[in-house]
Amino acid sequence: MMTREIGHKKQGQQRPEDGGSKREAPEHNHKEHRDDAGHSNHETMFRNRFWVSLVLTVPVLLFSKTLQEWINFSMPAFPGSQWIGPGFSMVVFFYGGLPFLRMAIPELKERRPGMMTLISLAIITAFGYSLMVTFFLPGKSFFWEMTTLIDMMLLGHWIEMRSVRRASGALDELAKLMPDTAERLLPNENVEEVSLDELKEDDRILVRPGANIPVDGVIEEGETQVDQSMITGESKPIRKEVGDQVIGGTINSDGSLRVRVTATGDQTSLAGIMRLVEDAQQSKSNTQLLADRAAGWLFYIALSVAAITGAAWIMATGFQIGVLQRVVTVLVIACPHALGLAIPLVVAISTSLGATSGILVRDRPALEAAREIDTVIFDKTGTLTMGEFGVVEVMATNGWDKDHVLGLAAAAEGDSEHMIARGIRREAERRELSLPRTTGFEAIKGRGIKAKYDGQTVYVGGPRLLDMLELDVGDEIADFTQTVDDRGQTAVYLIVDGQFAGAFAIADTLRPESIPAVTRLQEMGIEIAMLTGDSEAVAKAVAKALNIDSYFAEVLPEHKDQKIGDLQQQGKKVAMVGDGINDAPALARADVGIAIGSGTDVAVESAGIILVQNNPLDVVRVIALSRATHRKMVQNLVWATGYNVIALPLAAGVLAPIGFVLSPAIGAILMSLSTVVVAVNAQLLRRTDLAAGTMV
Repeated sequence: MMTREIGHKKQGQQRPEDGGSKREAPEHNHKEHRDDAGHSNHETMFRNRFWVSLVLTVPVLLFSKTLQEWINFSMPAFPGSQWIGPGFSMVVFFYGGLPFLRMAIPELKERRPGMMTLISLAIITAFGYSLMVTFFLPGKSFFWEMTTLIDMMLLGHWIEMRSVRRASGALDELAKLMPDTAERLLPNENVEEVSLDELKEDDRILVRPGANIPVDGVIEEGETQVDQSMITGESKPIRKEVGDQVIGGTINSDGSLRVRVTATGDQTSLAGIMRLVEDAQQSKSNTQLLADRAAGWLFYIALSVAAITGAAWIMATGFQIGVLQRVVTVLVIACPHALGLAIPLVVAISTSLGATSGILVRDRPALEAAREIDTVIFDKTGTLTMGEFGVVEVMATNGWDKDHVLGLAAAAEGDSEHMIARGIRREAERRELSLPRTTGFEAIKGRGIKAKYDGQTVYVGGPRLLDMLELDVGDEIADFTQTVDDRGQTAVYLIVDGQFAGAFAIADTLRPESIPAVTRLQEMGIEIAMLTGDSEAVAKAVAKALNIDSYFAEVLPEHKDQKIGDLQQQGKKVAMVGDGINDAPALARADVGIAIGSGTDVAVESAGIILVQNNPLDVVRVIALSRATHRKMVQNLVWATGYNVIALPLAAGVLAPIGFVLSPAIGAILMSLSTVVVAVNAQLLRRTDLAAGTMV
C-alpha cells in the first residue's frame, strides 16, 4: 500500500485505508490586516502635484529664453512678463518639490544620502542660483531645468504608487463582492439572516444558487459549480461537492449548498491574499535599493566634481560668474530625470505581468532572487501531483471490457464518499461512460463496498476485501498486484458473484502541467529535485514519470528543511515549491520559497512568492519574470546614470581647452533622451513570454 507523508498535507488528502471522507478545515494565519490607505493617499498626492506642476511648467518653458533661442520663436512681451518664469517656477519648487525636500531630511539625519538627497541637491541648487541670476547676477537661469526635473520625479513616484495600488485594486473589487449578510442555519434547520461579523467557526450557512459565498468553508450538503476566477484566474467554473472547500468571495452557480464555516473576517483566504499584497508593498527589491545607492554615489560624485570644477576654473580664470554657473551646471546635471523612472516603470509593468499570471509576490527581494535559482525542489503531493487518488490503470478479466469494468465499479461506488470511490467515479466521468444501475449499496468498514447489479453481488475493495472473501487469486491478478505494488500504487479489485471481473491501479495522479513544467525548467538550465514523505517506490515511480533524476523519499516534514540546507551547503541556490503547512520550514530555509495553492494556503508566511493556481508551470513564469525584470532594471539604471560618465566631465569643462563646454541646455537634452530610452526599454518587458520561460 502507498505510504503517505506524516502530517496533514492538504485538505481532503487521506490514506485509502483510512476510509474517511470528511476533509479537515483549512489552516489560517492570524495576522492583523493593515490598511493600505497610505499608499492610495501617496498616489493621489503625487498625481495631483504632478499635474499641477506640469501645467505650471508650460509657461516656464514658453518664456524661457534658452528654449526660445533653440526653436527660434518668442512670446509676446507685456508688463510683468519677465516674472512669469521665476514666479511659476517658485510655485513648482515649493509645491512640487516640497515632498522631496521633506523625504531628504531622514536620509541626511541617517547620513545615508540617496535619491531624495540627490533630487533636493539639484532643485535647491538650480532654484537658488536662478533667483540670484534673476535679482542680482548676470547670466542664464535654470528655472526650466528645475521644473522639468521636479515634474519627472513626481511622475516616477506617481507611477510607483499607482503600481502598488493596482496590485491590490482587483482584490479591493473582489472584497466588494462579499455580501454584507449570510443565512445561518439554526439547529432546527431554520434560517436566520445575520451580518458577516456575527458568523463564527463551525457555524452552518445556506448558500443559495447564484449567491456569493460569504466566508471560507467546507460543503456538508449539496453540489454545484463555483466561479473562482476572481481568486484563482481559472476561467471555467469548478465542480464542488460534499467535503470540498469553498472560498469567500467566489460565486455559487446552480446548486444549493450547506456549508460549515472554517474562517471569517481577517482569517479568510481573501484577507490572506490582501495581506500578501500589502507585504509586497512594504518591501523594496534589491535593485530598488541599488538605485537608492546609485543616487547616493551620484550625490557624493556631484559634490566632488563640483568642488574640483570650481577650484580648477578659479585657478584658470579667477572667480567670476561663469565659474558659479559651471558649478551649478554640474550639480543639476548630476541628477538625471531618468533615475526617478528607471525602477518604478519596471516595477509597475512586472507587477502587472505577475498579477495577470496568478503570481502574488509577498516580498520583492524574493522575486529578484528567483533569477539566481539553479535548483528547484518540488514537494510531491499536491504540487506535482493532484493530491487526490485517481485511476491510473484498468485491467479486465474473464472476457470483461475495461470500460464496462470501470463503469460498474463507479456505479457500485456511487454512494461512497471514500477517496478511492471518488477517484473511480472521476475516471468514469472523464471517459464519459454510461453507468449501469446498481442497488443495495453497503459499506464494509475497512474493506470496501458491496452492491447489487442485475441480480449479481458486486464487491469493490482492496487486499483486505480479498482476505474477507477468501478468494483464490490467480496468476493474472497476482501479477497485476505485484506490478502495482512495485510502483508504490494501490490495487483495488472488482468482484462479481465471487469472480474477479477486473482490477484498478490507484495512485496520486500527476498534474497535467507537471511534465511540461519540469521540462521547461530543465531547458532553462535548472536542476530539478523532488521531496516527499512517501515510500521509495512511490517517489521513484513519480520521478521516473517526470524525468527527474534526483528525489528524496520517506522524508519527515520536520526534516525537509535539512535537505534544503544540504543543497545550499553545496553552493546551490535553491527554490522550494510546496503546498502546505508542513512545508513551512523548508519554504523558509530555501533561498526562494514558493507556495502553491488555489487560494486556501495563500497566507503561508514562510513563502516569498505565492502561486494562486495549483499549476507547476507558474514556477517557470516566476523565474522568467524575475530574470526579465532584473535585466530591465539594470538596463534602465545603466541608461539613467550612464550619461553622467560623459555629461559630468563635459559640464565640468574638461574639453574647455579645445573650445567645448557643455551648456545646461545641452545637458537637459541629454537627460530627456535618457528618460525616453528608459521609458521605451521598460515597455519592452511586456514582450516577455513567461509561459515559455523566455525574455527579450
